[in-house]
Formats: sequence, C-alpha cells, structure tokens
Amino acid sequence: MDPGSFFASSRVLIVAGKGGVGKTTAAATYATAASRIGHSVLLVEVAGKSAAAPMFEADHRGYEQTVLTDAADGIGEIRTQSLTPDDALIEWLGENGFGRIAKRMARTGILEVVATATPGIKDILVLGKIKQLEVSAAADVIVVDAPAAGQAIGFLQSPVAVLETARTGVINRLGREVAEMVQVGDRCRVSLVTLPEETPVNELIETSFALEDEVGLTLAPVIVNSVLPLIPDLVPVPTRTARGISSAELGDLTAAATLRHERQEMQQDQIARLSGELPLPRIELPQMFGTHLRRAELDQLADALLAGIGSLKEPS
Repeated sequence: MDPGSFFASSRVLIVAGKGGVGKTTAAATYATAASRIGHSVLLVEVAGKSAAAPMFEADHRGYEQTVLTDAADGIGEIRTQSLTPDDALIEWLGENGFGRIAKRMARTGILEVVATATPGIKDILVLGKIKQLEVSAAADVIVVDAPAAGQAIGFLQSPVAVLETARTGVINRLGREVAEMVQVGDRCRVSLVTLPEETPVNELIETSFALEDEVGLTLAPVIVNSVLPLIPDLVPVPTRTARGISSAELGDLTAAATLRHERQEMQQDQIARLSGELPLPRIELPQMFGTHLRRAELDQLADALLAGIGSLKEPS
C-alpha cells in the first residue's frame, strides 16, 4: 500500500494499547513517518503531560501547541498538543458563552460534579477538541496518543455514554458530533499496539473486538512493537568451543543464547497466534536497545513502519 494513501485514509489516527507496550513510541513513530512523506502532523496526547516531546529532543508543557520538527524540503511539520478535560472545558465554555466564568468553574472543581452527573463528559470534552481540530484541518494527519487499553475503550465509548444521559442540549450535540467522527472510517481509525507476549496479545485481541462491536470503530493495522530480529539456526547449546573461552564464559554465553532462543520462540508463537485470532493486518517494529529513544531511533522505527505500510495490500 502506498504510504501516502495510508495516511490520507483518515485525518485522525488514534493509537491505543496496554500500558507498557510502547503506545507513545508507536504514536511518535506514526507522526515521524507521516512527516517523512510530506504531511503536516499534530501529535495529540491526552494524559496531561507530554511523553513524546523528549523523543524529538524538544520540550513541551501545557495546552498550547509546540513545534517538534520544522517543515523542510519534502518533510512536513510536526507539532504537539497536550489535552486535559479541564483545559478542554475552559475552551468549550468560552465558545458557548461562558468565557467569564470558565476558569473559575474549572478551579472550583465543577467538572467533577458534572462528571458524576454525566458519565463520559471528561472524555467527550477531549474528543470534542480533537473533533474541532479535525474539522478545522489543523494538520494533514492528527495522531492521538490515547489512554491505556482499558481506559481507551471507555474513552472511545464516551459519545454513546453521553448520548444516553444527555438527551438534548449542547452536550447531546457535542456527543453526536464526536460519535460521527469516531464511527466514520474516512475520518478516524484506531491502531492498536502490542508486544509479542501473551498478556499484551490477549488484551489487544479483546480490545479490538470490543472497539469494533461496541463502539463501531474502524481499526487500522496492528502494531507489534519491540520485535527482536530473528537469528536463523540459533542453537542455545554450543556444538563446539572456541579457543580461549573459559568454562565460566562458556556458561554465560550458553545462558544468554538460551534466553535469546526462548524469547525468539515466544515472540514467533505470539505473532502467529495474533495472526490466527485477529483478522487485521499487522506491522512489526524492531526492538530499540537503550533506556531512552531519541530522533535517531525514531527515524529507524519510521523506516520500519513505512516499509510495513508498503507491504500491506491495497484496500479492495
């Protein structure tokens, strides 16, 4: 599939997954890949703080948008914005005629009172802001780093919850507008992220069916993150001993080879199970070694992502 067509399929791409699987890394990789083929990108984080900015060797705090990567020849600009329910509430109140009291209401905890009476209101305010960014074409591609998998279902189900509670009025209208965005495939897709391990794969399979069946979302390819490169014919037990290697060193090498062999077998088993149980295309991203990801590693991951997109079949 042509990467340009892939990113043009919908303006909003929501990235979700179990905590610890590299969801934010996948979102930053999507942003980098889209930028590399000339798209302007807005990377939206909804956890209240920016975990992606350091990967771009940039600093970002607060609600306002920050440029992470400038546009250049053939390269699109990447900006980031952190959204919180309180910030979204202040803006939404201001746009609906309550500008003078908006900040005071947020400071006094009125959102918590409203949230108790209207389930899903916090999430709908954030999704409403994302919908506003989508409608205004704030960027060619809007990548959303969603909450962790369990919370992501509630986050994306919030339009349904709000519509069941608020039957009329401005909240109902906002719920309908957000529902229209998240349930239309050429406006919004969700890409789920996992590791090639049993528990994350189990949760991804459950989440994917829940999002399709209960929310009616369009799912993009699954991202399998941190895949170790295969070493063909890896034998954990040495067939011969090199000169100059002590028994202790040989024991350490054998233990390391055994661990590597077991991980390789495990990840191949889980990838095969994922393919068998979930009828979605997948893209594998290699494991990056080191404690912190930076631009160089993001570029490597973007290369792998673009190659993976290129290997996908064109939609019929």
